[in-house]
This record gives sequence, C-alpha cells and structure tokens, in this order.
Amino acid sequence: MHGVKRLLWWLLSGSAGGSNRGRILEELFTQPRNANELANVLDLDYKTVRHHLGVLEKNNLATYTGTGYGKMYFPSDLLETNSGYFDEIWGKIGKKRIYKAWKQLLILHHLSNPLRTLL
Repeated sequence: MHGVKRLLWWLLSGSAGGSNRGRILEELFTQPRNANELANVLDLDYKTVRHHLGVLEKNNLATYTGTGYGKMYFPSDLLETNSGYFDEIWGKIGKKRIYKAWKQLLILHHLSNPLRTLL
C-alpha cells in the first residue's frame, strides 16, 4: 500500500477526529478557506478546526498562505498529487460516518419530540 494511502487511512479512519479532518479536506478541495470560514461552513468550533488543521499541516496534507487570521488553507501538493487516494477512502468512510451521525441525531430528535411526528 502506498505511504500516502496508509497515512490517509490512519488520519481519516484510525484516529479520533478523522471525520472532521475528512470534512475539512473535502471543503479545501472545493475552495481555499481560513479557519474561521471552515468553522462556519462545517459548523465546528474554531479551536477544533485549528487543531485539525495543525494535524493536517504536520502530516503534509494541508498548507497555507498568509499569517494570523488571514491564513488561507489549501490542500498540499502531496495531497493534490494523491487526491485519488483521498477520494477513494473518503468515499468509503466519510459519507457513511456523516449519514450515521445525522441518522442518530434524527433518532434523538424524534425521541425527545415524539408528539411532533404525529402532527
């Protein structure tokens, strides 16, 4: 297995926070953003986004231009070169995790508001 593929499996599936890192990378492939924009678009805490960006930077999967609050994040050259691995892995695990989380939220919402479904 290719080294980048192993790294992506570990960061997206084998470690805590993998689904958030996957969502961040997915968004960065769509459009470069700063940490605050990512937090707003992904509905995550700013500090959580900063933490995951740090992990992605440390592992050479994300890069940035600028400083301070104006830092704009991009997929790294390494990740862009190996984007097929990201697409393959995220396609297998990312959407399933997000769907499962939404399904759990809907079930919890239904349990907390059972009469609402009867109206």
